[in-house]
Amino acid sequence: MKIADFEIGKGRTFIIAELSANHNQDIEVAKETIRAAKRCGADAVKLQTYTADTITLDSDKPDFVLNQGTIWDGKTLYNLYKEAFTPWEWHKELMELAKKEGLICFSSPFDKTAVDFLEELNVPAYKIASFEITDIPLIQYTASKGKPIIISTGIADDQDIKMALEACKSVGNKEVILLKTSSQYPAKIEDANLRMIPELAKRFDVLAGLSDHTKGELVPMVATALGAVVIEKHIILDKSIGGPDASFSLDEKEFKQMVDSVRNTEKSLGKVDFTLSEKALKSREFSRSLYVISNVISGDLVTEENVKSIRPGFGLHPKELKNVIGKRFSVNVEKGERFSWGLIK
Repeated sequence: MKIADFEIGKGRTFIIAELSANHNQDIEVAKETIRAAKRCGADAVKLQTYTADTITLDSDKPDFVLNQGTIWDGKTLYNLYKEAFTPWEWHKELMELAKKEGLICFSSPFDKTAVDFLEELNVPAYKIASFEITDIPLIQYTASKGKPIIISTGIADDQDIKMALEACKSVGNKEVILLKTSSQYPAKIEDANLRMIPELAKRFDVLAGLSDHTKGELVPMVATALGAVVIEKHIILDKSIGGPDASFSLDEKEFKQMVDSVRNTEKSLGKVDFTLSEKALKSREFSRSLYVISNVISGDLVTEENVKSIRPGFGLHPKELKNVIGKRFSVNVEKGERFSWGLIK
């Protein structure tokens, strides 16, 4: 599967820098955050495309006031999203900047009008946010555009995931990536449950990755080791600027450290190959082999008192010790000589 020119699942993890609300309604902050994502080594930057009116109602009824132990408790949904949304008139300029910086840029739509708007901008992929996984009409409409679709599974059970995937398949779209997500902000490490990443891939026959809201780099590193093909993480220029997502976002220094850690994890994984590298072959010189450990003369018996398996590895293989014990030396041999078949009758 390709997103723009990036081949997903071919050994290099697709790292997405999530801009989200970390612009504080200042386009210059948004632009500099995109540049920071490039400096950090991200492959892509992701926006969110909604307005307060396209995602909720302007209501202060109890249903619309946050009260779930979140960092946003006490706010109405409308006021939260009014503060957090990325103005639609910015999208084209931000996407052009991302392209200039060599980053892939796409977005999460939250209703059909957002999908139509993003289609006009020719985005290369779509992301369905965790809380939208139950919006089957939205998923079906988004998938119908024929672009790769990334779906977060933070609030989903297996039936929700099946319905979302079926919605994509029903319009002929099989290019789906599922992301393990902990829909907590910030999320606790003990709630990451990263074993779900290979399970998602196996059970639903898709590519799988991680959308992470924990602090730091540990969870993305482990996810990479477990086969995550995508890592999504919030980026912010400076946490001191505040904003709805500041507490669980990584600043530029932290984000770069996370990217570097993921890349080093990739290097450490290597590949399944029992062929020894040139370095490994060289290291075999320090393995064990058979050596003569005391002076002997022609005709002496080979015993465990004069031939032993020791380091280094230039002599006969240790497995042959049982086959040479009891044989007789055919020449005089000094202590420290490599033992070989040529020394015995």
